[in-house]
Amino acid sequence: MIYEAPVLEVEGLHLHFPLKRTLFDAIQRKEKRIVKALNGVSLEVKRGETLGIVGESGCGKSTLARCLARLYEADKGTIRYDGQEVAAKDAGALREYNRKVQMMFQDPYSSLNPRMTVRQVLSEALRVHNMRPPEQIETRIAELLDLVRLPQDAADKLPHEFSGGQRQRIAIARALSVEPEVLVADELVSALDVSVQAQVVNLLLELQEKLGLTILFVAHDLRLVRHVSHRVAVIYLGSIVEIGDSEQLFNAPRHPYSKALLAAAPSLDPDKRHTRPSISGELPSPLNVPKGCAFHARCPHASGRCQSEIPRLRAMDELGRVACHHAEALLSATNPIK
Repeated sequence: MIYEAPVLEVEGLHLHFPLKRTLFDAIQRKEKRIVKALNGVSLEVKRGETLGIVGESGCGKSTLARCLARLYEADKGTIRYDGQEVAAKDAGALREYNRKVQMMFQDPYSSLNPRMTVRQVLSEALRVHNMRPPEQIETRIAELLDLVRLPQDAADKLPHEFSGGQRQRIAIARALSVEPEVLVADELVSALDVSVQAQVVNLLLELQEKLGLTILFVAHDLRLVRHVSHRVAVIYLGSIVEIGDSEQLFNAPRHPYSKALLAAAPSLDPDKRHTRPSISGELPSPLNVPKGCAFHARCPHASGRCQSEIPRLRAMDELGRVACHHAEALLSATNPIK
């Protein structure tokens, strides 16, 4: 069940990474270069929903996910959980937030200790967060393995003894061991075969229904995002350019970048595979984000205003918001995925 009250609220989130100056830069007295990874991201995640995050590689999807999981600390902006600002919490409250918001990565093999059995991995999480009394640890491990549909003998095996799909199930079990409310899935199934992707995603959706989870689903596979998400946020060069109901966004995108992104996706219709326009130009470097609308250099509808004024993310209707100066004029043009 989806509730109207948001569990996570993000407002004006900025994160910049300064690059180390090389000797050549110092000799030439060049200014320090800064990667502008996030540039004022604002969104909310409703309790019980799945919010998809899409965009090109390098647009800031994973950086945003890591900020929400507190693996990165934002330079500016606020993150609120259940209405309370996360940065203002004391150490105990931050620890509780870290338990409630769990992150899962694209490559579970690198995030699992290769020298620890599944039993040790799950036991460690349960003990560190005091989730169960010592005498109930083994019972809880058995329950977690059942939840992710792994056999009980998996508990005494090492990560290298499992397939990629099984390792992702272990990663899901580890995340669930601390009984989170929000799961942040960063390209969770992109490294898996298509058939295995379906199994893991369907498992995740079943667990969401059973446990009442909220999911932030970061992925580049648009059809997969459409399948799992209630709402979708489109991010470009560290800013949200459109966010709204999944079906509405995929059938009638409002932002030119959303339209181009969907048009560039592979089509199952052979008659359309070579007729769809792709996104023109290269993604600008986050070291040098264009002024005004960051998409204006690649946008066929850009005007002088787009080159100088940053569009704000504004409501178009009850289904979504868009950051485009000319959104109303572009409403009739759609590029739905069939």
